Amino acid sequence: MTHVKKNDFKLGAAIRRIRRQRRLTQLQLADSLGISISYLNLIENNRRNVTGKLLVSLAKEFNVELSDLGSENDASILNDLMEVFSDEIFDSNFLKNQDIQDLVSSQPEIGRAIIRLYDLYKTDEVRDNSEEDNSTNISRSLPNISAEIISDLIQKNNNFFPTLEEKANKILNKVKSIDSGYLFSDLKNYLSSSHSIRVATLPPEVRHSTARFYDPAAKTLVLSDRLPQASRTFLIAQQIGLISADNEINSILKDNDINDLEAIKMGRSALANYFAGALIMPYEYFLEQAKITRYDIDVLVHRFQASFEQVCHRLTTLQKPGNRGVAFHFMRVDIAGNISKRFSSSGITIPRYSGACPRLNIYSAFTTPDKIRVQISEMPNGEKYFCIARAFPKRGGVFSSPESYYSIGLGCGLSNAKNMVYAENILLDAVENIVPVGVSCRTCIRTDCSQRAFPPRDRALIFDENIRGISSYMTPSRLEST
Repeated sequence: MTHVKKNDFKLGAAIRRIRRQRRLTQLQLADSLGISISYLNLIENNRRNVTGKLLVSLAKEFNVELSDLGSENDASILNDLMEVFSDEIFDSNFLKNQDIQDLVSSQPEIGRAIIRLYDLYKTDEVRDNSEEDNSTNISRSLPNISAEIISDLIQKNNNFFPTLEEKANKILNKVKSIDSGYLFSDLKNYLSSSHSIRVATLPPEVRHSTARFYDPAAKTLVLSDRLPQASRTFLIAQQIGLISADNEINSILKDNDINDLEAIKMGRSALANYFAGALIMPYEYFLEQAKITRYDIDVLVHRFQASFEQVCHRLTTLQKPGNRGVAFHFMRVDIAGNISKRFSSSGITIPRYSGACPRLNIYSAFTTPDKIRVQISEMPNGEKYFCIARAFPKRGGVFSSPESYYSIGLGCGLSNAKNMVYAENILLDAVENIVPVGVSCRTCIRTDCSQRAFPPRDRALIFDENIRGISSYMTPSRLEST
């Protein structure tokens, strides 16, 4: 199945979704816009186009930018559904790309419901297979539905939460002393003075695998002494978020209809992490420095005493209406190819149920740890992206503990590459610099890819016993006879 550009979507579903998020009835919105309910109903069902004047009125009513009305993450729903329907259980349904796009354009909530049902189906499937194999570690291979719920929440909100930004700014004004450049001490003192919480460390001679532990009875936050300074500062900021931004975090979860208990716990942790990033890297100043340095991550790491991953995370949150940074996508994978974190504001599709395309530089980065690799990636639909990636080891315990290896990928649309220092001395429009990539092997239409690991679901491969490519699932071209 091919993937559709996000510009192909109509606005009806996005308008209906934002209206419902604002808890407005059709009558209330129609009255505010000065149109009839029947006309608004036709617009929301994509049976009438939105005029320019009405589009401006909608943007003012919803307090969003015009571009937001046309990119309310329908592309994310579409591509997740493309991946769902590439499963062989749907082979007999003969669904076409246009059928799925029509569903998303008219009824995106039904699309979300199908995705959630498929999440549950995959969970049950893996559990049943694990039990048949007498596996003793079923949970290790289970898709975490709660994690997907929170991932969807972050994507739905474009990874920008203004109430957490405001709360972080208020606390930062109380925390940071005028002449202090050492935020760790300021945050530590704030926890002590404002919440009577002391910060202790586990000495290196104590064998443990815990990075952070908070004892509410003793009002003590314990951090591993083996963590780098940036991680310890971040964990203190996260603890401040869990306490000081408790109301804001709970309101976000409630407003996004997060009711599952495990999802609430994961959501609180994820939003506290967001708060920590906002506290350590305050929005306005961080965006200013990002632009001045041309998004040089290593320089930002030093200026904000943060880690490479923390800075990459923060760069994806710079989506404040009226003062935005580059729209990035973000991925984190382990050395086995599992995607543990994903978010896309750039428009690139990141698979939900499988590993990403092996031709992406996020995987080749493992061959050169700690070196930033640059790539111009072209998706099957012709969209091009500028991507950087870096792999690094991480050890949480004692010296003898095994290292974990991760790779971080950060990218943007090719048109934004000129804003990044990593694009210097690279011919962005040179054909030889472009790497054709896909989303995943199951959904990719490229039959000539030498790294294809599975056959595509929507087309037959041409097998010839007399000729074979590097991958048995590719269709190689014959050699010309001489």
